[in-house]
Amino acid sequence: MLAKPRGFCAGVVRAVQVVELALEAHGAPVYVLHEIIHNQRVLADLCNRGAVFVERLDEVPPRACLIFSAHGVARTIEREARQRGLQVIDATCPLVAKVHLEVMQHARAGRDLIMIGHAGHPEVVGTLGRFDTSRGGSTHLVENLDGVQALRVRDPMRVAVVTQTTLSVEDTRRVLAALRSRFPAIVEPRRDDICYATQSRQNGVRSLLPRVDLVLVVGARNSSNANRLREVARSGGCEAHLVQDAGEIDVRWLRPGIVIGITAGASTPAVLVDELVERLKDLGAGVVTEMDGEDESVSFRLPASLLRATARHPTRTTTDEEAQLL
Repeated sequence: MLAKPRGFCAGVVRAVQVVELALEAHGAPVYVLHEIIHNQRVLADLCNRGAVFVERLDEVPPRACLIFSAHGVARTIEREARQRGLQVIDATCPLVAKVHLEVMQHARAGRDLIMIGHAGHPEVVGTLGRFDTSRGGSTHLVENLDGVQALRVRDPMRVAVVTQTTLSVEDTRRVLAALRSRFPAIVEPRRDDICYATQSRQNGVRSLLPRVDLVLVVGARNSSNANRLREVARSGGCEAHLVQDAGEIDVRWLRPGIVIGITAGASTPAVLVDELVERLKDLGAGVVTEMDGEDESVSFRLPASLLRATARHPTRTTTDEEAQLL
């Protein structure tokens, strides 16, 4: 049984398109700071086409084309890239950029900022790096309920909260409730920071649980949203495993008559799900059914400067949709 929706979200589609179009406009190599998205199959394909993934700006030659990944970057990285004269294209997911704006507003208001997220995740590092401490505020990272109790802020009446966009919806609600209890004046986002794709994919897993015996989540081990899908299934009492591709299926998970639910993280291309289904068929799976679920129609505009550059490229024809954005 295939969960719906599953796989690529609009932010991931946009990020991959940014790299592809940059290669067309500027030619290889194009440099990308951090993994553009968390999926090795996609990264390998882009590498073969001329993308070079780096972890530090000093790995990028002067005046080269540099792309910021979908996870976003800190303000210091932006400044350093400008100082190095790099041609920067920002592929930050628009929903992550929305959180960045919230962070900057709280900094200007002089509030302390609490972020719910996972330490060391690129999105968390980039988001906290948008906070300007010159107005007196500071940042605090909370990963779970225990972290709420350990918080020490400058002024309990001047506190705000944002969240990583790829968290477990239920876990985040519990942490937010604990923060409200500790800080009744806390300023929360007007709209949930957890992105639509994270929420809809978690809802899709929940709809599977009453009908399946096992859930397989296709996704990278370092993908936050894929790991959350596995957690959602397990918290619902179902056996669940994260697999990067069909080769990671363990036949010991399978038995005659078992019903298997399949979903995929927002950075997982459809081909990996297709390969997983074919492997299960080889192992004896019968009927394949897609669950009812949300139809996603979200799309994000590509950077206008990149569209202009590709429109000028002699080997490429601008689509009608792209022309409307120019």
